[in-house]
Amino acid sequence: MDGDWQPLPTAAGAPAARADPSGGGGDAGERPRGRFERFRSTLVARSLAVGRHVADFLYPPVCRGCGRFVQAHAAVCPSCWASLRLIERPFCEVLGVPFSHDLGHGILSADAIAHPPPFTRLRSVAIHDGIARDLVHALKYTDRTDLAPMMAAWMLRAGEGAVEAAEAIVPVPLHRYRLWSRRYNQSAELARALARLSGRPMLSEALVRQRRTAKQVGLGATQRRDNVKGAFRVTEAGQPLVFGRRIVLVDDVYTTGATVEAATRALKRAGASEVTVLTFARAVTVLI
Repeated sequence: MDGDWQPLPTAAGAPAARADPSGGGGDAGERPRGRFERFRSTLVARSLAVGRHVADFLYPPVCRGCGRFVQAHAAVCPSCWASLRLIERPFCEVLGVPFSHDLGHGILSADAIAHPPPFTRLRSVAIHDGIARDLVHALKYTDRTDLAPMMAAWMLRAGEGAVEAAEAIVPVPLHRYRLWSRRYNQSAELARALARLSGRPMLSEALVRQRRTAKQVGLGATQRRDNVKGAFRVTEAGQPLVFGRRIVLVDDVYTTGATVEAATRALKRAGASEVTVLTFARAVTVLI
């Protein structure tokens, strides 16, 4: 029978030898240990499944936008999904601003031609209005850090392979006083989730905001640039991690570009070979 080790026929007076169930000379205790490991793995898997069912019963999955019941966690309902203005091609290859009609491959917007940014490309998931704005505000101002993995998954797709091709992910940092008051950095939450999804390292302390700046909300484009000028630097420990590397710089929203441009310049001064800016949302006033 399976599991019963029978003695082999032996010559008279010779001690009976046990058959090796593996066919080799392995330890006889390996088979019981293997069964125990399989039993333990099965038990853990079933316990986790039961735990998930209990959690779903107590905290059923709801739409991250409107709160309606949905079939799975980290999802939005069809109504909210339909209202999400995703940025899809055609768009400017550098600034990622969407075009109203296809102008041909590799076409740049007038702004990208007139004012080339220091970064290589910008990619965003959606236009900053409606549910996209609600998700950003919830993550940023209402402690909804649970939204970050879902938002990061969409950002990974919007990056069109830029994250996979990069060698490190860097979040736009907050000043230490702002971080203390807010308790977390929403850009770092997105970057951390992106790092988990892509397997790329996140450099959380390579780039710092060395100067306390005023809030950008309510400032004009020129005021925003003046506000963050010289605000970022790469730390001494971060220099070798950035030098010669392809970097993905992560932020929640792209508005005028003042913040990510200042951060990109700091990374380029430290020797970054390429910087791709990746945000969840971006402001768009008029489609080109």
